[in-house]
Amino acid sequence: MHSDRASTRDPEPTADPATGTTTGVESAEQLAEALAATGYLADDGLAMVGYLALRMNRPLLLEGEPGTGKTALGEALAEALRVPMIRLQCYEGIDASQALYDWDFPRQILHLRAVEAARSLVEEIDVEEVERSLFDERFLLARPVLEALRASPAVLLVDEIDRADDEFEAFLLEVLSTYQVTIPEFGTVRAATPPIVVLTSNRTREVHDALKRRCLYHWIEHPGLAREVRIVRSRLPEVSARLAEQVAAAVHRMRDTVDLLKPPGVSETLDWARALHELGKWELDVGTAAATLGSVLKYREDAERVRDSLDRLLGS
Repeated sequence: MHSDRASTRDPEPTADPATGTTTGVESAEQLAEALAATGYLADDGLAMVGYLALRMNRPLLLEGEPGTGKTALGEALAEALRVPMIRLQCYEGIDASQALYDWDFPRQILHLRAVEAARSLVEEIDVEEVERSLFDERFLLARPVLEALRASPAVLLVDEIDRADDEFEAFLLEVLSTYQVTIPEFGTVRAATPPIVVLTSNRTREVHDALKRRCLYHWIEHPGLAREVRIVRSRLPEVSARLAEQVAAAVHRMRDTVDLLKPPGVSETLDWARALHELGKWELDVGTAAATLGSVLKYREDAERVRDSLDRLLGS
């Protein structure tokens, strides 16, 4: 179950001499409390694997249905530990250069023109020195992976790794094994403190075993009813207790009893509760539920199936 205890300590980031990781978290319970202070209610299993990932300096691979809070955990970790969060959104066709670095070509061209203009003022120009100056720090555009290595301590969130291909996975595995990258024109960039790495997958395809072995693993389920009510109350304290309970119960019945193309996740539960609150509702009725299904269901077929069963789903 998710922990709903109030936070008792606000962890100060300190370097762990055993791992080099900067967390200030001393137990799974303390991590759960720190996450709860951000509005993220981690159950015992997730808090434990999260703590071990911090302690052992291992990437954390989270799999589960969309909307179960995988991405939100990375955001909550960064907030709880008070470190930057750097997000790499994966997509089909992403390659190492889009995740790592690029050179600012327009500025390099301007630099070359400035050098050419200066030729009339000096007797001789060192060509090798000019070439080296083209790949100076000021022209380097850091993409998320390189940015995380340089900015660490930080949380590197690699979102939807299952959408990338095998070649990108191999690149990522190499980086996560050494926490360093070599840029041919620039040199090797090594993280002084390894970043906290969270990878998420909706399991549209299987992530390769080599990457899984490098990570600690956790499957995130949709929360139970009581836990989901607590999540709504924690994230949306302005929503009435009665409305939070009704919305969470209705969403659970949708997942359990209706054959949906895409069962709603926690994020949809929160959207629905927020939408109803904006309408001034303190309780959920059939008419308002039917009018606001677009907040919780994203397919026409799903909305039609639920609309035909609203009386039952709302317990009316």
